[in-house]
Amino acid sequence: MPLALPDLQAAFAAHVANDVAGGDRADLAAAVVGDTISAEARLRVYRHHVAHSLSAALAATFPTVQALVGEGFFRGLAQSFVAEALPAQPVLAEYGADFPAFVGAYEPGRALPYLADIARLDWALNVAFHSPKGRRLAAADLAGIAAERLPSLSVALSAGAALIRSRYPIHRIWHASQPDTSANTVDLDAGQADLLVLRRSDDAAFIVLDAGEVAFMVSLAAGTSLEVAAGQAASAEPAFDLSAAFARLLSLEAFAALQ
Repeated sequence: MPLALPDLQAAFAAHVANDVAGGDRADLAAAVVGDTISAEARLRVYRHHVAHSLSAALAATFPTVQALVGEGFFRGLAQSFVAEALPAQPVLAEYGADFPAFVGAYEPGRALPYLADIARLDWALNVAFHSPKGRRLAAADLAGIAAERLPSLSVALSAGAALIRSRYPIHRIWHASQPDTSANTVDLDAGQADLLVLRRSDDAAFIVLDAGEVAFMVSLAAGTSLEVAAGQAASAEPAFDLSAAFARLLSLEAFAALQ
């Protein structure tokens, strides 16, 4: 008996997902017309194409990870991920949110303990790049607010902005992995990295934050006021200069416009 449409769709989806270990289902093959090649071969071609396309999409989203491990290693890593997590959305730019966690648990990659953090950075840059530009907070927006009200203001991070914190110098690893760099070694004991990823006018980028700035941004991201965030920053870095730090972040369009 032919498969009903819902069962046919479910069987085909399962077949596509099962790229490595799966066999061919006779009832699914019976629903496919074969001519110069068999129905089973047609299904295998399609399954291989889907796996290859998704692996290529991951390579485009996580270029630094691929640069660090090489194309062959990345292909195996990506195919292992694809076998466990097919896209839930039709937009491939949105595929890979769980990839950094997968990288962190991937046994063959354990020799590179910073790899999952690099994947998080790649993903954050991808999210920022595809985020809407939106209106950003500017110094002119604050000019009409009474000075005594400013400390109580809460400001949100701009669309696509993200804080990436790592015990490894992933900013240096990222730069050393770029195609146009001459650097080829990074001291993993050079210290941690606290990065702010931002949407730019035509791309995405990150900046390195010092201890006071990262405490300030973490506090603001949690919804606190400028006054509370400044106190958190001063606790982390006694020399924290609120005026200088806030002016720098404003110039980088790190905050969304006030609602």
